[in-house]
Amino acid sequence: MGLSDNSIFVFGARRHCRSHRSDAKHPRPYQPRTRVLDARCRTRREDGHTMQQHWPSRLWIVRHGESAGNVAAEAANGASLARIDIAERDVDVPLSACGERQADAVGSWFAGLPADERPEIALVSPYLRARQTCDRIRSAGGLAHGAPAPVVDERLREKELGILDRLTRTGVEQLHPEQAEMRRRLGKFYHRPPCGESWCDVILRLRSALDTVSLHHSDKRILIVAHQVVVLCLRYLIEGMTEAEILAIDAAGDVANCSVTDYAFQASEGATGKLALVRYNFVAPVTEAGAPVTSEPDANVAAR
Repeated sequence: MGLSDNSIFVFGARRHCRSHRSDAKHPRPYQPRTRVLDARCRTRREDGHTMQQHWPSRLWIVRHGESAGNVAAEAANGASLARIDIAERDVDVPLSACGERQADAVGSWFAGLPADERPEIALVSPYLRARQTCDRIRSAGGLAHGAPAPVVDERLREKELGILDRLTRTGVEQLHPEQAEMRRRLGKFYHRPPCGESWCDVILRLRSALDTVSLHHSDKRILIVAHQVVVLCLRYLIEGMTEAEILAIDAAGDVANCSVTDYAFQASEGATGKLALVRYNFVAPVTEAGAPVTSEPDANVAAR
């Protein structure tokens, strides 16, 4: 008896899942799914061989500008309050006046690049602060001529904190001590608060987002505007880091508002090339424009 269509689909899905498994102690850099080779994604290496390019030629990842939630979180933490005083739901929190200056500054920096080196495609989180940052970059001339409108992708959204939303660390200790203890025991990478997400959950949706970049935008110059945890989890995936490595980077300091993390494609690396880190948490575009550098966590700060 032959396999049904459903059986074939399940079998294919299981094969795909197995193909992504790796040794947790030595993870491999994320590899986008392969696709049919066409003229648009062929790259000639220095040794003369033609290879299929899955990655963008350039990838910039920008954290949104300072938001009203960043300011409220800093005030609440400074006063050792349990809750962060902000009226909007997290997805609707806008940029602060400082955040608007930062977004304009990084937009002017992109606009200062040669015309054929600016981002061709912009992908952005649906959260208002990220969309406003991306819009200001575009308005400053920071995208390539003829670039389409930024694409909103919910997979780039902020990490969801569930019942810990709008609580400071003090608030979590006071109101949900069992979650504070669970986070200490599991670590932030694996801890998932009720109705919220762990870093692993964010990484899962970002694997899918990178597949979309590979399928539709390989060999393009891509700008992603998103959030602190998204920046870090993309580094984890692209560079094939371990839990300890990415948490060490996180512990060294926050990702600054409107900082630039930059990758360039290197065809000489491996069978299909790789994205190589050019710079991380780059704040010169902000400082050179005279805008303040800020790095406060967002309003849903508790378990980041």
